Amino acid sequence: MKSILFTLGFIIVTQGLLFGQADSTVIQSVPDIKEIKAGDKKVIFPTSPKGYLLVFKGSNCEPIIDGSGSITTPLVATNVSLYFELISQLSDSIKYDVSKQIAVPGKFSDGGVNPQPFVIPSLREWHGGKGILSLTTASRIVLNTANEKQLKNAASILKQELKDLLGFNLLIAKGKPKKGDIFLTLNEKDKSIGEEGYYFNTDEYVAISAVNYQGLFWGTRTLLQLLEQKNAIPKGSARDYPEFKVRGFVLDVGRKFFSLQFLRDYVKFMSYYKLNDFQIHLNDNGFKKYFNDNWTDTYSAFRLENTTYPGLTAKDGSYTKKEFIALQQLADKYAVRIIPEIDAPAHALAFTKVVPEIGSKAYGMDHLDLHNPLSYTVMENVFKEYISGSTPVFTGKAVHIGTDEYAKKDAEVFRAFTDRMIKYVEGFGKEVRLWGALTHAKGTTPVKVENVVMNTWYNGYANPVEMKKLGYKQISTPDGWLYIVPAAGYYYDYLNIKNLYNKWTPSMIGNVQFKPGDPTILGGSFAVWNDIVGNGITEKDVHDRVFPAMQVLSQKMWSGSNTTLKFDDFNVLSKKIGEGPSLNISGKLSKNDAPFATLFNFDKKDSQIKTTGAVYAEGYSKNALSFSGKNSYARLPYTEIGYNYTVSFWVNPANNNLDGAVLFESPNATVKLRQTGSGKLGFSREGYDIDFGYAVPENSWTHVVITGTNKGTSLYVNGKLEKRLYDNWIVFTDKDKTKVRKSETLFFPLQTVGGFKGKLDELQIWNKVLSDEEILALK
Repeated sequence: MKSILFTLGFIIVTQGLLFGQADSTVIQSVPDIKEIKAGDKKVIFPTSPKGYLLVFKGSNCEPIIDGSGSITTPLVATNVSLYFELISQLSDSIKYDVSKQIAVPGKFSDGGVNPQPFVIPSLREWHGGKGILSLTTASRIVLNTANEKQLKNAASILKQELKDLLGFNLLIAKGKPKKGDIFLTLNEKDKSIGEEGYYFNTDEYVAISAVNYQGLFWGTRTLLQLLEQKNAIPKGSARDYPEFKVRGFVLDVGRKFFSLQFLRDYVKFMSYYKLNDFQIHLNDNGFKKYFNDNWTDTYSAFRLENTTYPGLTAKDGSYTKKEFIALQQLADKYAVRIIPEIDAPAHALAFTKVVPEIGSKAYGMDHLDLHNPLSYTVMENVFKEYISGSTPVFTGKAVHIGTDEYAKKDAEVFRAFTDRMIKYVEGFGKEVRLWGALTHAKGTTPVKVENVVMNTWYNGYANPVEMKKLGYKQISTPDGWLYIVPAAGYYYDYLNIKNLYNKWTPSMIGNVQFKPGDPTILGGSFAVWNDIVGNGITEKDVHDRVFPAMQVLSQKMWSGSNTTLKFDDFNVLSKKIGEGPSLNISGKLSKNDAPFATLFNFDKKDSQIKTTGAVYAEGYSKNALSFSGKNSYARLPYTEIGYNYTVSFWVNPANNNLDGAVLFESPNATVKLRQTGSGKLGFSREGYDIDFGYAVPENSWTHVVITGTNKGTSLYVNGKLEKRLYDNWIVFTDKDKTKVRKSETLFFPLQTVGGFKGKLDELQIWNKVLSDEEILALK
């Protein structure tokens, strides 16, 4: 993670030239492109100005105008940006970027009858038909016989998701589709749409056709998003494809462990929004100043099973090789790439704790000593364990080798390390990615460029113009736009999604604006960094931050600057689309945040409630559930409820409940009658034990209300506010006495109630936070 702190207000948009001096006269001398007429097959490029050579490099819409200038007619008239380099014939080091827009006539003269339906990201081309198609229980998923094997995974995933979404258990068949069916085929004749493009045609049946699996799978995501909003698919034709090849998300699991289930869910979540690049930052460490200024005490972790250095694998959360391979296999089915990252030679404390002699005496133990040959041996051994052999642990093509923020004084040896690691990893047939650092680490030692992809994150570390001149392909990952560091007080806690929607595309890195269609910009990626180890942030808190960003950045990475809707309209409509049919990471108990309230009065047996060792007995109002201890509980029809919520209940504990006695439990959290160690009412989640400082009286009825938001958790007792866990802080022991906010949030667990001795009655749940007046009225 990038540790530079700065004022976020530095972001500006410039149209400066990227190569050579700003010579608007030369650029203005380039003629406009000759008008394209219906039936034209090729762009007629402008003539070069005297003394210059105009070279066409690509467009921002390659399925319409490809790299050779060939034209494929879109469904409707579309504006395309063409990107050229203007090269001086006196010196090829003098280059100018030239962008020209041209309108390409469409197959249809207008948008048709049905307006373009809303999905995220939006469809690139649409021509509306007339009427709608609704799926029924008799609909089938029909596979083109010629592609049956290739389509098997997509069809089985779609079948389950339609069952989750609509309750329809559709038959998978092969052959020709009938009315009301969904037809999947890889026999699309229009090859210009590329690997990720697809056609989506709805008339008597839905037909999704593509050239490759990825495009076909994206088409099924479009179908599901339409059905999530309404089982009435508008008839019409879409021709859809991304502007950018890389549409990514980076997750720092090094400083905060994320469960394997979370990663698997995120593969599906990203896929639902057609993001295709999931970079998992597998190792990192905290900042020494927050750990008594002592490297030995400073938190570090490496999250993968390692047999070469068994002590390397983190004790507080890791993934086995088998689990990580299975994650990548799942991602393949969902058209997502897993990009594993092992970060060195900085951020390397996990390695130096295992082999202390490779730690730098000059720069600290989070730096490898690059003057010690053993440092190279260790890192090569680590990589080798995951990329060697016929069945490597890292199954994909690309591996990220880190290489950021090393001490500037040792730039030459850092550059040598970077070059050596690139070549070492490539030697196993992998493509290499790295963090941009070569402006910061200026020097003469060469670093390999060809076929190496750079995450350009901060222009002071890697100036994107310089990196383009060197020849690097870049993934736009600008910290000032796209870095989330939860509850840290710097960078973003939540991204400014309105600003991103209105102003950013992957063509913008920091304050540098590349021209649309520049092929050196492969795409973009946003990131979550967990710098502040131990601040209480949970997986749920991270997801709360990522979800709105994922929706907006899905749109921007797929369609670039093409945002036909105003942000406010997009923001309203986006609430109708969730995480995907098989997911509920946000803990919603109603669709699209519709009002929800339920009451379990426990007056009599309820088919929704399954009891184990619990009985119905006299309660606060008529009957209640009575529990006899740890193995006495009732299963509710819900798992949990996420922000924002109110949970109300009456509780009457018996004498002598054990420390840790449970009131409510789910896989993600536990609400305890007696928090371990304090005996107070509290909750535990992800290794954090939190209490409200209040002990529930024994042998009497107490009314308890707990409310939760993404900012914190509140306790009300007998109608009055008892405690707000919102404004507690962690104060570190560094010289500045740094203070950071402690996260004391809770997804309220609802899978089981019970696990203590006593009774519980009148359980009520709302998916909103009730006011103090409303809570008092409950009493």
